[in-house]
Amino acid sequence: MGCRSYAVRIPCVVIAALAFGAAEGAAQHAGAGHSDQRWTWGARAIGLATHASPALAGDAMTEAYVTQPIVALGLRAWGGRLRLRGMVNLEGLTLAGGELNAGAWGEGFVDRRHPHTYLHELVGTLEAGRGQLAASLTVGKGFAPYGTDDPAARPFVKFPVNHHLAQILERAVAVGAVRYGPVALEAGLFNGDEPQGPDHMPAVERFGDSWAARGTVWPGAGLELSASRAWLNSPEHPGGAGLDRRLWSAAARWEMEAGGRRLYALAEWARADELHRGERRFRFESVLVEASASVGRAGVALRLERTTRPEEERLADPFRSPRPHADFNIIGQTRWDIATIQLHADAGELARLRVRPFVEVALLRPTQAVRPSLFVPSEFYGSERLWSVSAGVRVEVGEPHARMGRYGAADPGGGRAAELSGAH
Repeated sequence: MGCRSYAVRIPCVVIAALAFGAAEGAAQHAGAGHSDQRWTWGARAIGLATHASPALAGDAMTEAYVTQPIVALGLRAWGGRLRLRGMVNLEGLTLAGGELNAGAWGEGFVDRRHPHTYLHELVGTLEAGRGQLAASLTVGKGFAPYGTDDPAARPFVKFPVNHHLAQILERAVAVGAVRYGPVALEAGLFNGDEPQGPDHMPAVERFGDSWAARGTVWPGAGLELSASRAWLNSPEHPGGAGLDRRLWSAAARWEMEAGGRRLYALAEWARADELHRGERRFRFESVLVEASASVGRAGVALRLERTTRPEEERLADPFRSPRPHADFNIIGQTRWDIATIQLHADAGELARLRVRPFVEVALLRPTQAVRPSLFVPSEFYGSERLWSVSAGVRVEVGEPHARMGRYGAADPGGGRAAELSGAH
């Protein structure tokens, strides 16, 4: 395919940089153990087949593709005071038409998860601390300080319906964070507009038109409590002339590893109001609980979700909606009740590749959240209950990001924050 087209040139250039960085880091690790620089790198891809029944008008669909193909690079230097993080996501090449994912919506896709941008994350963080106090400043393209971790860093392969209510990502961000002992506060400015395609870059002229803030407490025993608030200036209209969005989020996260067992749980609530000239036009809410447990090489995960989403006019392709979005495109609201279970296993390593097969089954029930409306889920899908069955294999190498969406003093897994929490 080469690197001639713009869409392919971005990942080619960044992947070359990642490969160079990884090689440089390996050389430093082998020949300069006294250096405080530490490179990390990793890559992942998921071979996936999904059967949805029904997917549309009573008909089932089966599709197969490579999803979540990512390459990540990290650098810690200057005694841990400088951290660089980068991630390339190649879904624009493998999921150009989106991933069959009933309930998913956003960026012009409906019932399909949209491909993320090639340059998913590229941020630099400066951090300093003394005693129980740590502070940091992060700039680049990445996550706003709002909500919970990117679903790609969590146990399930299929994204929840609330992805655009519970995370704000792929923005040009400036995030300040301060932590004292087990308490951290973050605040950030960013551009409100959402990406319009895989090769989209943030509208720099809109930087600062949106903001977010998050507070987090780590009371101990692997528990993390957080609450956040955000204002997005017209996220679905590049020019900033559409509906604004006001968001709230609260979450509790727990993780523990002992005696060969790995346990994880997350409970979150999110709300988004869409506003026109300060007046609320629409409200969408979400409650989600998920947990996973692994013993040895086998594991199980369960997720329960109730989320309301907007129903927009569809294009000739029933899985796409018009962009830019306008309020008169919304023809209803659907409440999605979803129960998902996943069984996974660790098949060991093959040529340094970690291989993890899995099966994921979901029962979905979409209903009208507002009556009357022009969109009736049972008529559109051809059933009151939908099934989704997915099977595949995760293939990983190296050391990808453990958490996605937290930087500097607010990152419990690295830097000064890790020292305060005793993570290392």
